[in-house]
Amino acid sequence: MTRVIVTFIALVLPLCSALSKRTAPATVPPVVHEGIRYVAPNNDGRRGYIEAWDFQTNKKLWELTVFTNRIDPTLEEDVQWVFIQSLSLRDGTLIVTSERGKTYQIDLKTKAVTQSDPRLSPSSATVHDIPEPGQRAIANGPLAKKYEVSFHVNPFYLRGDFNGDGKIDLAVLVKQRSTGKVGIAIIHESTNKVTILGAGTAIGNGGNDFEWLDTWQVYSKIRAAHATGETSVSTPSRRRASRGQKRSSQRADLLER
Repeated sequence: MTRVIVTFIALVLPLCSALSKRTAPATVPPVVHEGIRYVAPNNDGRRGYIEAWDFQTNKKLWELTVFTNRIDPTLEEDVQWVFIQSLSLRDGTLIVTSERGKTYQIDLKTKAVTQSDPRLSPSSATVHDIPEPGQRAIANGPLAKKYEVSFHVNPFYLRGDFNGDGKIDLAVLVKQRSTGKVGIAIIHESTNKVTILGAGTAIGNGGNDFEWLDTWQVYSKIRAAHATGETSVSTPSRRRASRGQKRSSQRADLLER
């Protein structure tokens, strides 16, 4: 059994208008490409998705979730909704922009979704920058069919001894191709075993989508215990924002054993 412990810490700020109702989402003009009309219905605040329709027959061809919104049940739900702001086309790639200003590219042939992170320059982080174990397990291995490397956060991978065997392991941010859900792949150097946290696989109260994650870092178990005033750290925990407060950023801490 993999001995990986992840703690989730929410940093909170007062929400000025937590109880206010959000305005209606934008009406997004559709985009037509090669006889197919792509539309953003904007009728589900928990996710942003698009639909593809045959332009001539007006038959729905497929539906794809571009991003999901993690809803905190202790807060008003509608103020947490995020919708698609605009659609555009660039060199055969559908560009989706959310209300938060995040941009997603959709390969219309493979339906693969990738996200542009404004904190990273286009050439500063690529799949080729992943250490060899990550290349072997994710980028070029059997997991590539289900997951892709995510550049959701900079840095997009960390190193540490996560199972206590004395060898340095690798943690890489990944995204589930079918849903766009973000998570972490723990790759053990000695066994090449991969454990997926999030990205469609739920863990504790972190959920199955780490889209909320803004920063992450590696802590030793002893350091984490001293920081929290505990003598040991044994279970995943995540501090929730109280009602009337909003999370401004959230951090995932990977603990070395």
